[in-house]
Amino acid sequence: MPETLPETDHLKTDCSKCAALCCIALAFDKGKDFAFDKNPGEPCPNLSGHSCSIHDRLTEEGFPGCVAYDCLGAGNRVVQEVFGGRSWQSDPRLTRPMMEAFSGMREVHKRIDLLRAAGDLPLDAGDDRVRRDFLARLEQHRWSGAELNDFEVGLALEIDIFFHGIRKYVPVELPEGW
Repeated sequence: MPETLPETDHLKTDCSKCAALCCIALAFDKGKDFAFDKNPGEPCPNLSGHSCSIHDRLTEEGFPGCVAYDCLGAGNRVVQEVFGGRSWQSDPRLTRPMMEAFSGMREVHKRIDLLRAAGDLPLDAGDDRVRRDFLARLEQHRWSGAELNDFEVGLALEIDIFFHGIRKYVPVELPEGW
């Protein structure tokens, strides 16, 4: 039976509700996916306000990596939920906390995505209950920056241990990250 998604699908990216966090927080190296090097914390030179000035021609300008990237809704959730719509652009003191929260929320959303996918496995009732409990905790929790900073050494570790335990349900080797 397909899983019912929450009223708000947290994994839906909505750049209009973000503050271009991927364009400041993420680093990239010049190569086939990016036309130049960019350090983390450095706004992309193509950024104009909260929008990309070359969005309609990213591939032609040498940025297929930007086209392929999807934060799985982490950016819009950080801006709206954690920072109440505030932006690093109007308050530069928020730059580091927003980047840190974005990093943590990306990890939360990665786990949500994997927990949803695990719903397609033939889990026994106990493992499926654990999976659904983890999923509900991640999706229904209203995150703070401090909780996101602690996520990887707490709940994320518990979820990763759970993923390790459910490998027995997968008949083939899983990709890196499972």
